[in-house]
Amino acid sequence: MISRSALIRIVASSFAVLGLACSAIAAPLRIDAGKSTVSVAFRQMNVPVEATFRKFTARIDFDVTRPADAKASIDIDIPSFDLGDAGYNRDVLKKEWFDVAQFPKASFVASTIRASAGAPAGTGYDVAGKLTIKGKTADVRFPLTVRQDKGGRTFDGAFAIKRLAFNIGEGEWKDTGMVADEVTIRFHVVTTSSSQ
Repeated sequence: MISRSALIRIVASSFAVLGLACSAIAAPLRIDAGKSTVSVAFRQMNVPVEATFRKFTARIDFDVTRPADAKASIDIDIPSFDLGDAGYNRDVLKKEWFDVAQFPKASFVASTIRASAGAPAGTGYDVAGKLTIKGKTADVRFPLTVRQDKGGRTFDGAFAIKRLAFNIGEGEWKDTGMVADEVTIRFHVVTTSSSQ
């Protein structure tokens, strides 16, 4: 039979352990949307073209001492795609391209984040996850660079995809001589010091 004082000590110890576990869970970092960007680069008729997504949301739970516990995701607002020309912007939202009426969002969700071999501690990581565009999901991997600034942390990464694997550019636009199949996606996510 456990005495009342022993029971109290067990309960108190349990709450202490629970408190330590909860304190170890990193809160999501606060994203500075004004300084963060998601952009794409590709070739049209062999001419380099760059565009940006003006609206997106990012969620990052990251502790440099426990990268394996990190979580990251980005949701992109497809109608915010900006090629710098209003007519082109309207065209790429059509069914042949992004089909925004049916697929208004794209997303990336990280599945693993591991420290890169050879990179200075806390600066380089290898990320793997799922990218979903136009209802198609594919595995992607890319190197992630993390920089600690006075105002917070900055996360930079880039990876290449094949647009045709996501049905981006159907019909006559499957011609990769017009628009190249390879597209590079880059992101630059800035967090503020208040979230550290």
